[in-house]
Amino acid sequence: MATIDNKGMVHGTAGSVIYRAYRGKNIIQGKAKAFKQTEKTIRSATEFGLSSSAAAVIRTAFESAYFFKDGAAAYRSTQLVYRSILNNVSGEKGKRDLHDGDLSLISGMDFNANSKLHEVLQMSHSVGKSEEGLVSVTLGSLDTKTGVKRPRNASGAYMKHRIRLMLVAFNFREEYYENLGFQDVDLEGYQSFEGQVITFNEKVPEDCLALVSMSLILYSNVSQTNECILLNSQEFSPCSIIGAFQSEEPSDYPLKKIDMKLSNYPGREEKIKEMFYKGNLLMLKINNSIHKLSISSNKMKTKEVIPCDLFKKRVSFKKK
Repeated sequence: MATIDNKGMVHGTAGSVIYRAYRGKNIIQGKAKAFKQTEKTIRSATEFGLSSSAAAVIRTAFESAYFFKDGAAAYRSTQLVYRSILNNVSGEKGKRDLHDGDLSLISGMDFNANSKLHEVLQMSHSVGKSEEGLVSVTLGSLDTKTGVKRPRNASGAYMKHRIRLMLVAFNFREEYYENLGFQDVDLEGYQSFEGQVITFNEKVPEDCLALVSMSLILYSNVSQTNECILLNSQEFSPCSIIGAFQSEEPSDYPLKKIDMKLSNYPGREEKIKEMFYKGNLLMLKINNSIHKLSISSNKMKTKEVIPCDLFKKRVSFKKK
């Protein structure tokens, strides 16, 4: 039942309508309606939830590369991961993850759409991986005076331009990611850069997929104290995934909840980070959900058959 308070605000429900107050205004909304789930909707929900969780892990892993993300980064990254998984035609829907996906759809993902990397930094680049598992980035030439689109009213003559490359390996099935290092190229003021090939020293494990980011970080120099002040902000913090490599020998899908222990990876404990990833748990639950749905469906289809004889009344005729 809906009621009106002493301020004239309506609270409660009236039929299929809910009334509530928010910041001095009455908000009216309809009641949520229950809907019948099908096997298709369960599989789709599982896959989208898995994508959202995987995208959150990627954003966390690259925080030290992009510094500031825009407000739509979570939605955008989730959509790209989701599309990557959907473009795998071999895996069964609801029972596949990013190790099955088309990672070319993630390459080019900007963490901050307010300052897209390809619009801000006019520098060619290419990414490759050797047979030994070493990732290298080939950077083209750059003139910082004309090849960098800086924030308004920011002079590049007294500015440090830092180009950061970062490599991270992900094993979603064992629920960890590993920082394989970063490389910085520092350019002072207006400077010409002839290009360079940068190779990461750490090999990408065969059971991991790998992502490479490239970002532009600007610093203002304080000559009196020899300090640098970060100029990046939510309005200007260009960073993008510029390379992606699928796992060569991915781990098996887990058959139970993961008990992740750093001691399982001797010599790599400092670089490995545990994921807060729900994808494996969602895939483990899907069979149980579909089984319950099947049982419920069978119960609805099975109807009790009542013999027709029960509806017949026995009538006896007695002679008077």
